[in-house]
Parts: sequence; C-alpha cells; structure tokens
Amino acid sequence: MNRVIIGTRGSDLALWQAEFVRKSLQTEFPDVEFETKIIRTTGDDVLDVSLSKIGDKGLFTRQIEAQLLSRDIDLAVHSLKDLQTEQPEGLVIGAVCKRERPNDVLISRDNKSLDELPHGAKVATGSLRRRSQLLAYRPDLQIVEIRGNVPTRFRKFDESDLDGMILAYAGVERLGLGDRVSQLIPTDVLIPAVGQGAVAIEIREGDGDIAAIVSRLDDITTRKCITAERAFLQRLEGGCQVPIGGYGTLKSDVLTLNGFVGALDGKQVFRETRQAPADEPAQLGLGLAEELIAAGADAVLSESRAAAS
Repeated sequence: MNRVIIGTRGSDLALWQAEFVRKSLQTEFPDVEFETKIIRTTGDDVLDVSLSKIGDKGLFTRQIEAQLLSRDIDLAVHSLKDLQTEQPEGLVIGAVCKRERPNDVLISRDNKSLDELPHGAKVATGSLRRRSQLLAYRPDLQIVEIRGNVPTRFRKFDESDLDGMILAYAGVERLGLGDRVSQLIPTDVLIPAVGQGAVAIEIREGDGDIAAIVSRLDDITTRKCITAERAFLQRLEGGCQVPIGGYGTLKSDVLTLNGFVGALDGKQVFRETRQAPADEPAQLGLGLAEELIAAGADAVLSESRAAAS
C-alpha cells in the first residue's frame, strides 16, 4: 500500500488530531503517503440547536463513516467521545491513541476556581453531563448553553458577561490554549464524558492492511479503559441527550471505573465506583451500569430524556 487517505472533520481540534495521527503513521511507515481529507458532518452544520435537541446518533461521524464504507477514505480519525457505542455494520475501532488528561477545565474571569465563582455566577457549557454535575456541586450557578468549536467558544466567552465556561482539557491543551485554564477540575467533581481525551481511528472491518498500519498507534491501557466506559454507556443507552459520565483507570492490572448518572437539575445524582481485572473491561462497564440501574438511575435517565427532547 503506497497511499492512505485519512478522513476527518474540519474543526481546528479535529485537524490537530488528524495531523497527529498522520505524522505518527508517517514516522512508522516512511514509504507510505498519508493524505488528509476534510469531510463536513451534521454536527458542523447545525450550530444553533443544542446537541441534546438534535439527537446524537452519529452527529459528528455519519458522513465520515459513509465515505469509509464507500472506500473514498481508508481510515477515519475521531474524538472517541463522538463515536456511537455500537459501530455501524462493517466498521471497527482499529486503534485508540494514548489518552490525554480526561478532565474538564474551567475558563473564568480573573482566574477564579469553581469554589471562588460568585454566588449565582453564569457558567457556559453545551453538555448535560457537565450541567448536572455543576448544579449538584453548586446549585446556585446559572448554566448557559454554548455551542461551537473550541476557538468559537473562547470568542463567545470573551465577548460575553459569562463568569465561566467548562471545556475538555484535551481540546484546550491541543490547540495551545492551556494558559487560559483557570482550574483543572478534579474527576470527583466532574466525572468526564466516556472516551474524553482519547483519539480513535476507525477502519473497515476485515481491512487487514489498514488494521496492521493503525495498530502501531493502539494504546492498550487507553483501550481497556474506554472499553469499560463504552460498555457502561451502552448499557445505559446514553449519549448527548442524558447526563452520564464514565472514567476508567488502570493500575497494576486492576481496572477501576467511576460512573455518574444525574438529573438535569443536579438534585438527584448517582455515583459509584467498581473494580475488576484488567482483562474484563466490558464486564466491568456492564456491572457498574447494572448497579446504578438497581439504585434507580434508570428512572432519572428516563426523566432526562423526556425533558431534553
């Protein structure tokens, strides 16, 4: 194989991720030409409606996956948290790159932390997961909807009267905006989105040549963690429309998964932690989901879906 075409969205962050993958593969395979192709997605075109209202089945991936299946591209690079928990027929995750810090961060005026924000402060986020956990932590906060890519959100924030804004650390850092971070929020305050901070490489099932190429970038620790997280999310049938968080860590062959389910107003939240051997990530995710369901999380999720639709 002499030429490989990489499909990606056109946002600054997506292009950073695609270029990271392209350069990494080019280093591994200097005799192969790696080319990037930008593909627009539904999520890029609909910017005036909240993600929870649009629905989330392939919002940022569908058009890219269609070109992968039609062989117009050879592999696709995604933010892993954008991928559906079940891959479309004929596609698989060929590699998961080593994860960046999965934390959320606060961008604020005068470098204030969450605890230092004034009573009734206005904080922007486009995520129901963040909204729920923020209100559980600080019920006095006013949560404001914000959409757009990372630079757009920074522009909107700078031009607004907002007191703070919540973003993923990975996107802020990768775009060289780390000096704007006021606080790296601990995961016991905001459990991250499933797959947050990880880059996924999607390929066609059965494409042995491409599978062999991208396998060089597969990070086994990250893959085990996100496998547990995605099993957790899939069992809860979650996505952008419901407040769910999941974060897995691996240490000494023990996989630990922290899970969160909450009401939109933050008044009812479920948080649990479960551990399992590192070679049982999917079972760990399913087990933690069942534990939260048994505790009553399914009722909260049903209410959240109804309220968000």
